Amino acid sequence: MPRYTQEFKDQIVGKMMPPNAQSVAQVSRDTGISEPTLYSWRNQYRGEGKAVPADPSNPESWGGENKLAVVIETAALNEHELAEYCRRKGLYAEQIGRWRKAAIAGTESGEHRRQAEHQALQQARRKSRELEKELTRKEKALAEVAALLVLKKKAQALWGEGEAA
Repeated sequence: MPRYTQEFKDQIVGKMMPPNAQSVAQVSRDTGISEPTLYSWRNQYRGEGKAVPADPSNPESWGGENKLAVVIETAALNEHELAEYCRRKGLYAEQIGRWRKAAIAGTESGEHRRQAEHQALQQARRKSRELEKELTRKEKALAEVAALLVLKKKAQALWGEGEAA
């Protein structure tokens, strides 16, 4: 099994990244490297936090992991460096701005969602306790009615039919 240098891997994975945007199958045909190896390299780069999307031709369809990687890569860049990055990757600064806002909103909505879930859980518990109390009250009333019915039947059996009214 051949060993590849890190520079060679960088160059090959670079072909799968924007703006080159070649598919894994195309890179495999061009280089003779097996597709599983290329997928492994791509996943390794993703694990390192680099954006290597599955569909580099349409950045809006990228997964959240790749969008977040781009946001992280560009977080410390000034306007000029960001423009250069966007040209190199085939992206627009507006896209990255939207992705950054979505990432921030996602973290805020996560906290808000947890609070809402906690409140919903508390409300469900309260409703459950109320229903249990109501059920207990109704069970007691039903038991009382059943006891009265049994006593009435016993009284009728002992003393005969009641007064006709």
